[in-house]
Formats: sequence, structure tokens, C-alpha cells
Amino acid sequence: MSQVLKRRLALLLATLAAAVTGIAIAFVAIPQAGAVETGVWYKIVSRHSGLTLDVLDRSTAPGAELIQWNDTGATNQQFRFVDAGGGYYRIQARHSNLVLETYEWSTANGATIAQWTDLNGTNQQWQVQESGGYATFVNRHSGKALDVWEKSTTAGGRISQYTPNGGVNQQFQLVEVDGDGGGGDPGTGECGSGTPNATVTGSSGNYTARNGSSTLYTGSDYRNAIQTAVDSIGSGQRVAVMASGSIGASTISISSGKTFEGCGTINAANRGGRGAIESLGTSNVSIPYLNVTGSPYFATRFYGNSNLHLGQVNLNLSGGAGIRFERDFAASSDVTIDYVYVAGTSGHGVETWNIDGLTIGTVVARNTGYAGLLLNNTRNADIGLVDGDNVATGTGYATFRTANTAGRLANGSYATNIYVDKVVSRGGGRGIFCVSQSGGVNIRNVDLANNGNNAILIENCYGYTIQSGTVNGGGEVRIAARSEFPNTRDTNITLTVNNTSVRESPCADNSTWNLSGNGSRNIC
Repeated sequence: MSQVLKRRLALLLATLAAAVTGIAIAFVAIPQAGAVETGVWYKIVSRHSGLTLDVLDRSTAPGAELIQWNDTGATNQQFRFVDAGGGYYRIQARHSNLVLETYEWSTANGATIAQWTDLNGTNQQWQVQESGGYATFVNRHSGKALDVWEKSTTAGGRISQYTPNGGVNQQFQLVEVDGDGGGGDPGTGECGSGTPNATVTGSSGNYTARNGSSTLYTGSDYRNAIQTAVDSIGSGQRVAVMASGSIGASTISISSGKTFEGCGTINAANRGGRGAIESLGTSNVSIPYLNVTGSPYFATRFYGNSNLHLGQVNLNLSGGAGIRFERDFAASSDVTIDYVYVAGTSGHGVETWNIDGLTIGTVVARNTGYAGLLLNNTRNADIGLVDGDNVATGTGYATFRTANTAGRLANGSYATNIYVDKVVSRGGGRGIFCVSQSGGVNIRNVDLANNGNNAILIENCYGYTIQSGTVNGGGEVRIAARSEFPNTRDTNITLTVNNTSVRESPCADNSTWNLSGNGSRNIC
């Protein structure tokens, strides 16, 4: 079951139980005093802001700062406690294996909290004081408590240290996460753990592909080593690529029934119209881990898939596009994507065509040329968080865009079938854009600020709901229509809009607005 569906089921059960008993029920059981467990991965959530502790920009470098951010489910928001003796623990970040410390041994209020190589210094040791279901972390060296600086409630707010004072900005909820690392196949553990059927090991100039005890390839060709290992396994088996290297302008193809774990980093160059990683016309393929760099035409390319699973996907690119489901080929169904971090593309971060049945946990897009997440002719989708920063600057694209009849059901209706928990967008082009006869969308919450084009544009779309959220500055919020398509209809928008305008032109059919804030309004 996907992480999104797990979350929805848990929330539903909690809601039903609360309705029956009349008692508020917490979503996650919180460890009580003395209940911190070593070897368990946790999210650490601020009681004050509701945001999650996060290593800035997913950095793996010593010195990277600790901030608070929206819950993305990524491993840079997952931590475990390593026993340091004497009732103290080191707090280790899952993505980097570095530990949290009071930076440069500072004892000052307001000092930076960062990750660093584990030296077991007293500035890396924390006492966990739990009370009432919340934890306070006190540094052994400074005697200061982990603190949301200046009581910020903003994503990106600093995490610092301050004299312990019992404030809610010094109290944190420990939320145990699944053992799959926020995106792997349940039960497989860390990437490459256990006994994969085939492996690729080695380093530049010397790679080895094995299946069991048999050596299949030894040499300098990284792509050949990977493809040989992939081709050696059968349906229901898995390959773990532990080595890093470059495949150049080549493609790795994954056939039906196989699990591909990209534990190393695959650097790829541009192969026109093709992907660095492809799975075409397949069923029951799983890619629980993947790390791609370089400038591929597409980092990954798909079509004609059924029961496709993408887990923890990290695309740190210098051009090209991220994940692409093709337009002019066979449709796909039952696609699950747990977590995508995509940065540096000249094209879209994640673009889908022709999917019926899509579940996405989180898409984090940074500095992408075009859309962060773009759904084309896609229906029956359940999406958690779409988080964009500097996405589609100077273009008509958006952090979250639906287009080309996305959300239109087989019977031609636009009954709600695309659900999105939250869209966060900062800077760039548009925040949210619905166009070209798409719709059937329900976004539960938005947090949009300083988008350079429209904060929101709903144009020739049908059945579009935004339930809550804020728009602050940037381009206007607008409902519009062009003459070549039927007029926009059945919109229901609830927002707080500040420092920008709201406009409806031409008037939609059956539009409902519930607005607050200081933004000017020109609506029907």
C-alpha cells in the first residue's frame, strides 16, 4: 500500500473513532518519557509550527543547517538516536549519516544547529526529555535546548538552541516512520540490503556484475555492467546497483516483473527522445531507489505500464527533464510514486500522460525550467504534497499544472477524481495552473507566495476546488477562459489572499468564492 493511501486510511480510522467516542485521538502514537528507541527512524515535528525538522536542501555535506519544512517524507527529514552513554544520544540524519551538533561548539543562544561527521563530541550529544507526549532535546555541551528560532511558523525557519524555557517551540513530536526509508518497497530495508539476486559493484574503470555467485561482467563499461545484471534476473527478482558512474548517452531498460534498486548515482547524457532509465510496455516493475545526475533528455521514461512503483527518486540534473510518461504511446494504469526530488531541469520535473490510477506521495521541485508536476490526460489521482521553489520562471508553466483533459472521466464528466493534499510554491512562474479542458480537481490546501506570473490561473477548466490556504504577493489569482473551449464552470475557491489581486474574467459558470485578506477583488 502506498504511503499516501496509508496516511489517508489512518486519518479516516482516527476520524471515525473520534466520532464514535467523542474523544480526540492522535494520529500517531507518541513515545512517552524514556521511550526513545535506538535503531528506529523518526520524523521530528515541531509542536509549535507543525513543521518537520529537515536538513537544508537535502545536503550531505558537513555543516549543512537544520531547518523546519513541510513534511515531504524524504530521508533528510528522518533521524535516529544513537546511544552516546550517560543518558545522551547522537541524532543521526538518515540521508547523510551525519549527526546533529551545536555548530562550532557554540554555547550562545541562537547558535546554528548543523549536521557533522560523527565524532561523539559533547556538542553532538543530546538529552531527550519527554513529557506529555512531546520531547525536548538539550545539548550536553551548551545546556541549551533545540528551539524553533523566534517561534517561526514558516517553512525554512531556522532551528537553533536556546535556554530551556518549556516553550512549545522547544517541544517536538517523535513520529516513527516506516522501515523502508520513505519510499522503498516495504520490507526491503535500506537500498541493496539483504540478498539481491544480482548486483553491480566497483568504481570508475572497474565494475563487476554478479548474479548470485556467478560473475557476469567485469570491466570499465558502467552501463553494460548494469544492463547485464538487469537482464540476468527474472520476474520477481531484484538487482541492486551499488556502484556509481556514467552511462553516457545510453539507456538502461527494465522489463516486466523486475525490481531495480539504484543505490549508486547514475550520471547520464542526452539521448534524443529517450530516457536514461526506461520501462516500456511493462507490468509489475518496481524502482524503489534511484539517483540520477547529468543532463539526460529524460532521466526516466515510461509508457504502457501497469502496476509500476517508483520509490525514493532523486534527480539532481543540469538540464533535460525528470520523469516522463509519454503522450503518443500506450496508456498506463496503477502507477505509484512515493517521493521525487527533482532539480535543475530545463524541462518538466514530473510529466504524466495517459495514466488512469496515479498515487504520488511528494514531489519536491527546485529550479526547474518548466512545471514541477504536470498532469496531462491523467485521471483518478491521489497526490500528497507538491512543493516548488523557482519553478518555471518566465514561462506559462506552474509548480502544479493540469492540462489536456486531465481529470475528465471516461463518461465525459468532471466529477472530482484528482485529489491533492497541499501545493506549496515560491517564486518562479505560476503556482497553480489548470488549462485546456482539465478539471475534476480538489486541492485541500495551498501556500503560494511571490509567484512571478499568476499565483493561480484556472482557464477553461471544470470542477475545480481549492478548500483552503493562502496566497501572498506575486501574480494575481484568476479565473479565465479562451473562446476555443467551453467556458470555465463549477469552481469553488476558498482562500486568504494578501498583496495581490483576484480577478474573474470572463465570468465562469457557477463560480463560488470564499475570500479573505487584503487582496483587491474583481469577481462575478
